[in-house]
Amino acid sequence: MNQVERITRMENLLNEAKAAAAALDQALDRYAAAREGLAELEAYYSGGEWMRDFEDDSAGKLPKDLRRGVLSEDAVYDLLTDHSCLLKRMKKLGKD
Repeated sequence: MNQVERITRMENLLNEAKAAAAALDQALDRYAAAREGLAELEAYYSGGEWMRDFEDDSAGKLPKDLRRGVLSEDAVYDLLTDHSCLLKRMKKLGKD
């Protein structure tokens, strides 16, 4: 690789890393803000309210046009699992 090719490659690596770092910074800001809601969501899911809401939905007691993704049996669990995996991944990245 000659000098011009090397400088061009390093310039591209610099620009890609800067863009990725900026995107990650913004994503971490959004995620930090969402974590407060995540704790509330986890308490709702692990407490009796979620089960009562789920049963009422199954019994047709809730409005048909109500958005109810939170009442799916996997959505909240999957999100909490993803959250745990993300925390582990960020810890590992911080050590590397």
